Amino acid sequence: MSIYGDYIKSVIRTVPDWPQPGVNFRDITPLLQNSAAFRKLIDSFVHRYQEMEVDAVAAIDARGFIVGAPLAYELGCSFVPVRKKGKLPFRTISETYTLEYGEAEVELHSDAFKQGDRILIVDDLIATGGTMLAAAKLISRSGGQVMETATIVDLPDLGGSRRIREAGYNVFAVCSFTEDE
Repeated sequence: MSIYGDYIKSVIRTVPDWPQPGVNFRDITPLLQNSAAFRKLIDSFVHRYQEMEVDAVAAIDARGFIVGAPLAYELGCSFVPVRKKGKLPFRTISETYTLEYGEAEVELHSDAFKQGDRILIVDDLIATGGTMLAAAKLISRSGGQVMETATIVDLPDLGGSRRIREAGYNVFAVCSFTEDE
């Protein structure tokens, strides 16, 4: 967790019973609207990774882009979008993953990385971990080396961060929420 983790967590809004009864939605919109909080959020990631050799930040469509682009800029590395199927204009590789109800697919340009590139994967939230794991598989298939997965919020009760660690990847979260918070 970041030194700013408690502060960042305090700025995130919880919307009860959305999108369905019993779900506490963690809304990062107030965090993005608060310039001081947003700066602390980006600083949390920069401070963690500034002394590591990162070749690229791979950010997951779409909220991962919010953190991924300024982080890549600050680290002086490239930014690579991991997009939902059908959004990239060039040759792609894709990975399908399971959702609660059905499947989804993410894609990456086939020439996004060189063999051995050190890649940081960024998204806004880890719930069940499916999207992050799919992105990690894509990066590995393309020759990149996943150095860590990073997120604003971890929801550990949903098991995603555990699944990601069990698959052999490190997980960094700025803050986390349990179901009863």
